[in-house]
Amino acid sequence: MIAPTGMAMAEPQTQEAPLTAFSVAAGETQSIAVSADGAKIEAMVRSGFDVYVKPKPKPKPAPVAASTSGGGGGGGSAAPPRYSGGGSKQDWMTAAGIAQSDWGYVDYIVSRESGWNPNATNPSSGACGLVQALPCSKVPGNGYNPVDNLRWGNGYATGRYGSWAAAYDFWTRNHWW
Repeated sequence: MIAPTGMAMAEPQTQEAPLTAFSVAAGETQSIAVSADGAKIEAMVRSGFDVYVKPKPKPKPAPVAASTSGGGGGGGSAAPPRYSGGGSKQDWMTAAGIAQSDWGYVDYIVSRESGWNPNATNPSSGACGLVQALPCSKVPGNGYNPVDNLRWGNGYATGRYGSWAAAYDFWTRNHWW
C-alpha cells in the first residue's frame, strides 16, 4: 500500500490476544470419555491423542466367614466341619509334634488368639482355629481340628520367626503374629 505521502507502508500487524493461564490451559486440554458399566468404550481423538478408558475389573467375591455359633457345620456350608472331639491342650500339642519346651510359648499365643477354642473364627478376616490360621484353607486337613491347626501353626512359627520363642517375642511386642 502506498500512502498519499508516497511512502510505502507495511501491512498492518494483527494483535494477538494476551497470554493467560486460562488460554494456555484451554489450548492444552484433552477430552476423556467415561462410560458406565456395560457401555461400549471407544477412543476419542483430540489434538492427535488417542484416549482409552479401561474398564475396572470385576471384584472377586469375598470369602464367607464361618459362623462362630456352636453346633456342626450343617446347612450346606462350604466351611470345614467344626471340631466336636475331646482332648486337652497338652494332648493336642503332643500330637502336633510341638516340643514340650515350647508349650509355654504356644499356650501364651493360643490363649490370646483363640482361648484354646478349636472352633474360633474371626468374623472379619476368616482366620480359624487355635492359632487363627489365615486363610483357614492353608491348614492341611481341617483348620478346626486342633491337631491339624497346631501342626500348621508349628510350621508357621518356626518358618516365619525361627522358633516359638521368637514368635512369642513378636506377639508380646505387636499383639498379633
